[in-house]
Amino acid sequence: MTVEPPPPTLRLRIDESALAANWRALDRLSGSARAGAAVKANCYGLGVETCVPVLRDAGCRDFFVAHWSEVTGVAAHVAPERIAVLHGAGNRAEADYARAIGARPVIDSLHQAKLWTESGGGPCHLMVDTGINRLGIRPDKAGDPVIQALEVEVLLSHLACADEDSAMNAHQLDAFRAVLPQIRHREASLSNSAGIALGPQYRFDLTRPGLSLYGGVPRSELAAHIRQVAYPEAALIAVKTIRAGEHVGYNATFTAPRDMRVGTVSLGYADGILRAWAGASLRHEGCSIPILGKVSMDMVVVNLTEAPNLQEGDWLSLPYALPEAAAQTGLSQYELLTVLGNRFG
Repeated sequence: MTVEPPPPTLRLRIDESALAANWRALDRLSGSARAGAAVKANCYGLGVETCVPVLRDAGCRDFFVAHWSEVTGVAAHVAPERIAVLHGAGNRAEADYARAIGARPVIDSLHQAKLWTESGGGPCHLMVDTGINRLGIRPDKAGDPVIQALEVEVLLSHLACADEDSAMNAHQLDAFRAVLPQIRHREASLSNSAGIALGPQYRFDLTRPGLSLYGGVPRSELAAHIRQVAYPEAALIAVKTIRAGEHVGYNATFTAPRDMRVGTVSLGYADGILRAWAGASLRHEGCSIPILGKVSMDMVVVNLTEAPNLQEGDWLSLPYALPEAAAQTGLSQYELLTVLGNRFG
């Protein structure tokens, strides 16, 4: 006999209408370019099985992952040839797999270019490093025969400082423009979410938003267009009264100034709610519920003084509007999304 486990005491609500609206807004802001979608890292932690169908149905047809292990999950919802793998094909097994299923490797080096051609070639994308110094060929290698032999569909580069008003942006734009006529390609792509807001000259044929799809606002120009997508919630699993002078949590960092009613919530740093959240507040029906003491692995303790009616089993929400949560915790908006744990139901 199969016994079903009880419902989880953590849940992550995804506003699918907001996700679709964000993609449509970014596609519109991309002007004559079309918007793709970075769906790597399990759609920035929010779930491929939920997010990719929403993005597909909203109109997206270009999807970007980092690892080959991520392809299968995305390919369950979109044609493999619409999937680009940013880490490229670094060995024969990856090259053979790419060719067998039709996903596009983003060639990132002369080694990968040579391997791709010698293993059979075919359509691919190509990354040019215009200054971030991660992956991609240097612009002065554009004329190398192994690069010239590639069948490049999309020629890409990646902005290092698009979320800032930095001279680096114009420098990278100029470097990218200079390399375009040197390599045969069908389309060009430079901008991430923040890059879309830099202006039409940065958009080319295809933009690659990621963070802003999922509610992130890397530049103020995007704030009016992006809606919150992720809503983490956790159950209250214990309620008690502590006495004046008693302490809460590891290292006794909170001391009760008076007798007070407190609750333990099923949420901790193993769920991605790091100790940077100490001092923040959860919410229940508009009421602020402050966190007391340190965040534990699986629990936080909260002050129920202003919520006397809350009992075990009630649900609290974590304020996860990403710009405000980043300001509260000092974590980046990217980290806030991708660190969310796998215990959310």
